[in-house]
Amino acid sequence: MARYTGPVCKLCRREGEKLFLKGYRCYTPKCCMERRNFAPGMHGKRRTKLSSYGEQLREKQKLKRTYGMLEKSFRLLFERANRQQGITGENLLRLLELRLDNVVYRSGFQPGRIPARMYVSHGHVSVNGRTVDIPSYTLRTGDVVVIRDKEKSRKAASESLKLTESRIIPSWLSVDKDAFKAVIEKLPERDEIDTPVNEQLIVELYSK
Repeated sequence: MARYTGPVCKLCRREGEKLFLKGYRCYTPKCCMERRNFAPGMHGKRRTKLSSYGEQLREKQKLKRTYGMLEKSFRLLFERANRQQGITGENLLRLLELRLDNVVYRSGFQPGRIPARMYVSHGHVSVNGRTVDIPSYTLRTGDVVVIRDKEKSRKAASESLKLTESRIIPSWLSVDKDAFKAVIEKLPERDEIDTPVNEQLIVELYSK
């Protein structure tokens, strides 16, 4: 399973905003964006004006990195969104939100998407009563995600829930923290997805 293994703080600095890739650290003063809020590299402090292509590329990179995806899998997901009925950009965001690792993160069972990806791949999560260890697994309306009834699984989720109490649960998702359970109530609409990205620029980039 291919994944990015480099320094994730550089990704946030390159995009100029927090992508919340390091879990708890991103919510503390130790976050790199609190200390070095400029692009990495020796010329990182220079201000550059982006071309239209540059703006499209940055939006694509930001969205791809936010959800922890590599280019090939992201492109395949875009093509899948393009084949669906409706607005391609909104379809893309919806598919990203319905990834199992993202739902674990949104539910508060893990503090970030990278920890959530690892948590799922280690077999701590079940979907509709069946253990699923594929972070990119796409959920559907009515699917029930449960943290497995094992001490190690629930201890990690419990610790995360304490630290993410103030996190707002999306309206398309219902969470029972006592039962360590989340249910997909409906498909997320665009105004229910708070990812700060202009998805139309990504559509324009891939349409060239």
